[in-house]
Amino acid sequence: MQIRDLPYQDPGDPDVRSGPRFLVWLGRNQLKGQLTSLCWGLFHQLSLAGLPLAAGLAVQAVIDRSGARLALSGGLILLLGIGIAVGDTMLHRTAVTNWITAAARVQQLLARRTAELGSALTRRVAAGEVVAVSTGDVEKIGWFVEALSRFLASAVALVLICVGLVLYLPSLGVLVALSVPVLALTMLPLLPRATRRADLQREKAGKATELASDTVAGLRVLRGIGGEELFLGRYRRASQEVRRAAVHSARMWSLISAVQVLLPGLLLIALVGYGAGLARDGEIEVGQLVTVFNSAMLLLYPLRTVEEIAMAYSFSRPSAQRAVRVLSLRRHAGPSEATSGSATLPSGDLYDPVTGLLAAEGLFTAVVCGDPDEAGRLAERLGSHAPAEDTPDGDGAPQPVASVLLGGTALDELPLADARTAVLVQDKDPVLLSGTLRELLDVPASGAVRAEDALSAAHCDDVLDALAQASVDTDGDPMGTRITERGRSLSGGQRQRLALARSLVTDPEVLVLDEPTSAVDAHTEARVGAGIRELRQGRTTVVFSSSPLLLDLADRVALVHDGTVVAVGPHRELLHTDTLYRSVVTRETGDEGAVAAPRAVSSRGTAADSTIDELNSLRQAGEIEERA
Repeated sequence: MQIRDLPYQDPGDPDVRSGPRFLVWLGRNQLKGQLTSLCWGLFHQLSLAGLPLAAGLAVQAVIDRSGARLALSGGLILLLGIGIAVGDTMLHRTAVTNWITAAARVQQLLARRTAELGSALTRRVAAGEVVAVSTGDVEKIGWFVEALSRFLASAVALVLICVGLVLYLPSLGVLVALSVPVLALTMLPLLPRATRRADLQREKAGKATELASDTVAGLRVLRGIGGEELFLGRYRRASQEVRRAAVHSARMWSLISAVQVLLPGLLLIALVGYGAGLARDGEIEVGQLVTVFNSAMLLLYPLRTVEEIAMAYSFSRPSAQRAVRVLSLRRHAGPSEATSGSATLPSGDLYDPVTGLLAAEGLFTAVVCGDPDEAGRLAERLGSHAPAEDTPDGDGAPQPVASVLLGGTALDELPLADARTAVLVQDKDPVLLSGTLRELLDVPASGAVRAEDALSAAHCDDVLDALAQASVDTDGDPMGTRITERGRSLSGGQRQRLALARSLVTDPEVLVLDEPTSAVDAHTEARVGAGIRELRQGRTTVVFSSSPLLLDLADRVALVHDGTVVAVGPHRELLHTDTLYRSVVTRETGDEGAVAAPRAVSSRGTAADSTIDELNSLRQAGEIEERA
């Protein structure tokens, strides 16, 4: 795999049993690149190893006053220099390729898992941690993959050089051969402590990243309540903790580096002293001493890669473990990992066997939940976004949670792409990506709904006018106006309606909307509700809301309490007959609802009367159309 061939057509199925196993899986999938880098590393190292021999021959030739041997030595040094340059260039090229391709593979795996899990991901893993894994951790994992081939080349070179020195000059070669393993292993006692400090630094950095991410996401709210300084102080303290942990970790690594410099230096001193005595006594030639000394000097270079691979593994192992924690998450245990290939998508009633909620095919169904969190979880479950977790039965044995059914077909058994196409869920806080409005609405769709119709149904006229006025170089065309990241230049209601228009354009078989009008006023809410009903005529639509304006537009309303559907019927009927429903919709307390119940049944109580009067006044004002 070359950089120009990225991205991967299929990044593969990773081994997520542990961080080290994941690193092994990455290396195995890049075996060709690793072998290529290993060969160039050996070529580079052996070219370097030949320099001391050539230099020793040259020195001895000068001593012996042999011009022929001096010329031969010079030519050999030139060839070795060319080999070093070519080997170093190709080693760097192949090693960096391994780094980038490994990082790209991990990025693609994380992106695929994020798309599969959807909004359920941030409920199981903090958003800041996901950001940290996809940025800093990916870089550290790539670093280890890149350093692995260079370390193997250095290890092989160390063995070959030591064997060569023993054969070339046993009296000094044995000293070098016995010293190299000691030099390579001296750092091992220090690694556990260095690793723990590196893990602590990474943990604190992850918390700081998460805090920064949450602060940026809620910056508008913080400014509204004057909390910028408070959160700035928290982030400042968190960043100082990261700095102290980094300094603490760097001290240990600097100690390891110092040991890697001190001990080889002592070896060189001992080698020179002992070798000089042998040369003085005539037991070895000066050229041989120069050759062995230079070889020992060059051994310091591959020895440094031992320190580097230890550092790379110490940093990449926890990073790989964090990546595994994200990659091991599954949508569910069913067979939906398969790619889409269904000839036809299922259609029919949408039924949740857990709550008993039934959304009839082709109808506008409203769902009322007293708990907004429960409503969000149920909405995600209807789209098969929530994980199918096991629940214990009466004996404590785990029982699988039944899947949501669409026309009798379990969504969890469908390929992921088909399930997303059949049921689209828009949560209560939709995200607008940066780009033009035309790009925002350019989403996979059936083609039956035009962007203009979707914008009209979502009542985005004022949004289009604002975008047209803000347009500088598009001649007033709002579709070409660029929307900033997350739509921060728009109000909450404008963002919500644009997101609704995007969902309407897709025209799914089933559209699930969680509080689609919570950020707009009552008049706009009435228009938006009528627009949704008209545009989605004949299509299954489920809206989670407690707004009387939307509930009165629904064909049927279901009340969900404590995870179960407890009442079903038209909005007005439930207002008069169900105390719990009325208390949720009219925002009454339990005591008020209990007192109002008989009054509502006998004489259309004041709470119900006020709700119906509001609807009638809106109809008379032409705000919403009378239903047939």
